Amino acid sequence: MSAVLLGSLSIGWAANTAEPAARAPSASAVEGLQTLRLGDAAPEFSLPGIDGRTHTLADYQDARVLVIAFISNHCPDSQAAEGRLKKFVSEFRPRGVTLVAINPNNPEGLRYEELGYSKYNDGPDDMKLHAQEQGFNFTYLYDGETQATAKAYGCLATPHLFIFDAARKLRYQGYLDESRFADPATVKKPAARNAVEALLAGQPVTVAETKPHGCSTKWLEKKSAVAAEIANWKEKPVAVELIDAAGVAALRKNGTKKLRLFNVWSTRCAPCVVEFPELVKTQRRFAMRPFELITISLDAPDDLSRAKAFLERNHAALPDRLKTSLEAEGRRSNNYLFNGASQDDLVAALDPEWPGPMPHSVLVAPDGKILWRHNGKVDGEELRAKVLEIMGRYYMPE
Repeated sequence: MSAVLLGSLSIGWAANTAEPAARAPSASAVEGLQTLRLGDAAPEFSLPGIDGRTHTLADYQDARVLVIAFISNHCPDSQAAEGRLKKFVSEFRPRGVTLVAINPNNPEGLRYEELGYSKYNDGPDDMKLHAQEQGFNFTYLYDGETQATAKAYGCLATPHLFIFDAARKLRYQGYLDESRFADPATVKKPAARNAVEALLAGQPVTVAETKPHGCSTKWLEKKSAVAAEIANWKEKPVAVELIDAAGVAALRKNGTKKLRLFNVWSTRCAPCVVEFPELVKTQRRFAMRPFELITISLDAPDDLSRAKAFLERNHAALPDRLKTSLEAEGRRSNNYLFNGASQDDLVAALDPEWPGPMPHSVLVAPDGKILWRHNGKVDGEELRAKVLEIMGRYYMPE
């Protein structure tokens, strides 16, 4: 995928919509959440690792410097830092530095829309897959079941690093560095690296505290809010409008900053009915990113109410973040029913390479180029992996 396209899909919403700080609970809202001070001893822990072992603080007693890095699978800031964390480990491990990564998140505290930057959730099974896929060269532990370790250390976000000297006294806490992008060239303040270098040299850490950036810790206290979000989605109104070939051609041309997924379907098409929930899941998954699902029904025009009822049963609603962009385009819905007499006209307007049968899906770039097409029932996981491949796992600079 070209840098130009990735940039066009990253500007606008992408840099500001991962997880607003306002959603993070205050310290008082999370029972047992502590704040480590410089000089405090490293809290004990006993946590399962993706290697099948239970890991404790004592396992790392021989390290000259111990880095506890709270990271996660889903967070774009955390994913962007992974390459630098791996390089950090490769460079410092021979010098007696050990880095232990801990995932503090409980999947039940994570809204589905917050998974738009990752193939994986934050549970232990997904941690194994993510670590293997990304080639982690460090220990990865799971704290999501009780979150006792995250509370003891005072983990506020992912990534959030705590660096301890040989006596296991806290000498640095905060970010790895200030950049939320993956490109190492964007790093100007390598605070964690500088802290480790100082400790290895027997020098005081000059910058000992920074403010972590990234996604707020997904505490179990968020579980009720997640349930409310699901219930709210199911109550959203669903609209469907008639559209002709010219209207489809205009949508297909795109010209917005959004990646568009078009799906042609019918209530009388069995594969269409089976796959449709996966399309809605995909829309929800990327609801916080510049992504739009556009459905086009080939039911008869006088069956508009039938199509609308089906869309309502499947909760094919418009995400709130899309409403402004649709209003700017003069549109009211992302669900349509084709009212033309000839399917040939629809094929010509949407995708001349469409062989004819339904369902048919295409991913269209902001410049109108078709990036992916699929005829027949889609596999939801494969579809979402393709969308993520195109849009990227982390923020991109403009």
